[in-house]
Amino acid sequence: MGTDKVRILDRRGFTSDVYSMIDEVVAYILSKINIEYIIKHVKREERPELPEEALREAVVNALAHRDYRSTANVQVYIFKDRVEIVSPGGLPAGMTEADLGIKSIPRNPLLFGMLYRMEAVEHIGSGIKRIRNLCREYGIAGPSIEVSENWFTISFPRSIGYDEFQAADEVAAEAGQLRTTSVPSLSQVCPKSVPSHLAERIMQASNSPVGLLTLMDLAQQTNRTRFRRNVLQPLIEADLLEPTIPEKPRSSRQQYRLTPLGREILRQQGKEES
Repeated sequence: MGTDKVRILDRRGFTSDVYSMIDEVVAYILSKINIEYIIKHVKREERPELPEEALREAVVNALAHRDYRSTANVQVYIFKDRVEIVSPGGLPAGMTEADLGIKSIPRNPLLFGMLYRMEAVEHIGSGIKRIRNLCREYGIAGPSIEVSENWFTISFPRSIGYDEFQAADEVAAEAGQLRTTSVPSLSQVCPKSVPSHLAERIMQASNSPVGLLTLMDLAQQTNRTRFRRNVLQPLIEADLLEPTIPEKPRSSRQQYRLTPLGREILRQQGKEES
């Protein structure tokens, strides 16, 4: 329940000006997702399950880059397992999915310029990259992106990253603080383009660093570009795999290994299956 368009947990329309709408939409999302409470003596800190700044960046991108010739609206869906922000228009002419996070062609330069002067956006072309960096720093899996001719969808998996929270748990325990954490299942964070059984096989093979050709053989794929785009990169963006030489992604010595989150998910699945 609550994981498909038939059973959406919540949705709402917004009709104010663009700048006010950004704050309203972000506040709405934060009011619907889980909040982690960290109690330090008598002071309580609140930590949303998704980073507020990444959500804000995604909302700004949706409003700034949507196709305003379309009669459709920007849509925000709150699901049990994800938050989706959908904007009409697909990618602007001259852009491909490979360009996301690297360069940008503003569809609405006047609106973008206004938002830039109001400090609602940073440098052009930095939105997707900044969202991914914010999620990584927050300790959660990065969002998945789907692009069609008429729609652009960014989807944040509703899960808690393991590596950052595990370290925080240890610090909290030493300080006598109360903290509640959880580790997501593979089904919660597995990219849509990768079948869960294939993701699990690749993750098991990557317990130690492994090369691209080995992973391609495992997936029974022969096209490197297609494998990188449809399988490898989504697993990296979901924080399940990581390259051993991140500064040189196409290095002939490049290998891939499990992240701490991926390792813990496999460990949990092993417990469940035994």
